[in-house]
Amino acid sequence: ASPESYLYSMRTSAPSILKLFYISTEGQPVKRKKGPAPKMLGNEVCSVCGDKASGFHYNVLSCEGCKGFFRRSVIKSAQYSCKNNGRCEMDMYMRRKCQQCRLRKCREAGMLEQCVLSEEQIRGKKMKKNEEETARTSAVVTPTPVPEVVPLEPEQLEMIEKLVAMQKQCNKRSFIDRPKVTPWPQSQDPQNREVRQQRFAHFTELAIMSVQEIVDFAKQLPGFLELTREDQIALLKTSTIEIMLLETSRRYNPAIESITFLKDFSYNKEDFAKAGLQLEFINPIFEFSKGMNDLHLDEAEYCIFGLVCLLSC
Repeated sequence: ASPESYLYSMRTSAPSILKLFYISTEGQPVKRKKGPAPKMLGNEVCSVCGDKASGFHYNVLSCEGCKGFFRRSVIKSAQYSCKNNGRCEMDMYMRRKCQQCRLRKCREAGMLEQCVLSEEQIRGKKMKKNEEETARTSAVVTPTPVPEVVPLEPEQLEMIEKLVAMQKQCNKRSFIDRPKVTPWPQSQDPQNREVRQQRFAHFTELAIMSVQEIVDFAKQLPGFLELTREDQIALLKTSTIEIMLLETSRRYNPAIESITFLKDFSYNKEDFAKAGLQLEFINPIFEFSKGMNDLHLDEAEYCIFGLVCLLSC
């Protein structure tokens, strides 16, 4: 594996670029389950004794009785004995008769000892929570002193200038050597599936060109090619989307609320929607781009942000 193979995989499965943003090749969002775990219906039984369960305790659906029994046994490091050589069938009756088999059944059901807090840990946790609450309510708001701005050393300024120049060169090479991008269709028919697919392909090819720029820039960084190929791939895989979003925000034009690619491709929200992309994907991109634009960062600051993304695997 190498950076080139990573780029090749992007090219040979073009729609995968935008699938990372939860979009399918048909322009439909990928469904993902969200929210909390399903609520209990009220008729669940304890995995240990068969009594009515009150919830998940120590990783197992169980009743309050078995929850408390397991906790006490773990905290006290209890040692029990069984008159039936550990062969008791555990139910609501036997749970009171044989503690050894009850504890065994707790563990077999999946209860985890590491989930049990000792009395000291519980008291410490409560004390810490109370202290934090007290500090939060009694804290006096004082103005935070502005840290002194330390000027950069000449060597640091020179390095930043070189990095910015490298990034510009990668962008320029991508513009000059770019493959022929699928043209943006002139048809305005929103029901034409072929037109929508052509627009989607247009965006995908622009995204692949952005990936090419990122790979080219990374390969020129001092020390990057000295890393193992596995590490190079890992850094690129985990940072590509973040850097693409950062570069997108750099190309945002607040005057016309659009994003410009390669100087001659400019798109607003409506253009993205025409390609079949959903608003739940489009809006966050434009909101992020607008927020970054409001910071008025210069080229050097954008470049350093990109480096932080790349090297923060």
